[in-house]
Amino acid sequence: MKKVVVVTGGAGFIGSHLAEELINQGYYVIILDDLSTGRQENIDSLLKRNNVEFVRGSVTDLSLLQKLFQDVEYVFHQAALAGVLGSIEDPLTTNEVNIGGTLKVLLAARDNEVSKVIYASSSSVYGDTATIAQKEDMPPNPLSPYALTKLTGEYYCAIFHQMYRLSTVCLRYFNIYGSRQGSRSQHATVIPAFIERVSQNLPPIIFGNGRQSRDFVFVKDVVRANICAAQNNAEGTYDIGSGKGITINELAQTILKVMKKNLSPVYKEPSSGEPGHSLADITKAKSFGYEPSWSLEDGLTETIAYFSRKS
Repeated sequence: MKKVVVVTGGAGFIGSHLAEELINQGYYVIILDDLSTGRQENIDSLLKRNNVEFVRGSVTDLSLLQKLFQDVEYVFHQAALAGVLGSIEDPLTTNEVNIGGTLKVLLAARDNEVSKVIYASSSSVYGDTATIAQKEDMPPNPLSPYALTKLTGEYYCAIFHQMYRLSTVCLRYFNIYGSRQGSRSQHATVIPAFIERVSQNLPPIIFGNGRQSRDFVFVKDVVRANICAAQNNAEGTYDIGSGKGITINELAQTILKVMKKNLSPVYKEPSSGEPGHSLADITKAKSFGYEPSWSLEDGLTETIAYFSRKS
């Protein structure tokens, strides 16, 4: 009998990569996405396969979730309104999708006796910390509505595990990059935004002094983390990053080097709600088999090639 899994937000950047790998591994994959931020083009090639189906709908629709989760083994809950700036501009909608949607996913998973829910959380729950490296036992300090919604989702996962014995695992994503990532929105994350500008011979724009640092992790490593967390007895919360930090200034120079461009970055006022440093301590995640295998330069080379093909 085929193992059936659901990927919420499966037409999105991370979700589509996750759905693709699960299909490759022989799972029957139900992709749920309302296409508000996900893109049909991310999954068009996947829908030609015979072990996948696409359902257009929202995680805020409990009756739909109750139907979809029947006889499902794993739910990979990727659907969310992502982004700090968007949540500052519209905290109500972010709350309804990220907290309300997560609660409904957990309710439907409980009622249908799903084996495990793998929840996409965020390193933003840490906020600014006294040490550069973040570890799961540090007290959270969310600095934006988005970060708060992600933390609340973690607490809901823990409560459903304690009260209803629903197996849950929360993966705190650090800065993920790769193909299919949006580059044209005002909230585009830094790597696709840099690539987009440099490809047009425009200088990368850095918000702040560029000395802030981030842990960038390639999307294929994140996909592997999700599947390992599902297939092993992992429960609780885990940092998912590369375990290596780089400043935004260094990142800009690396992208310029890979793209063979000689441009000087332009500096603008820093964004609000963003921590100064972000670095994953991935020791705990290694316990369920997570080990990032992509270097930043290799990941950037593949990502830049993708954007070049699209332009």
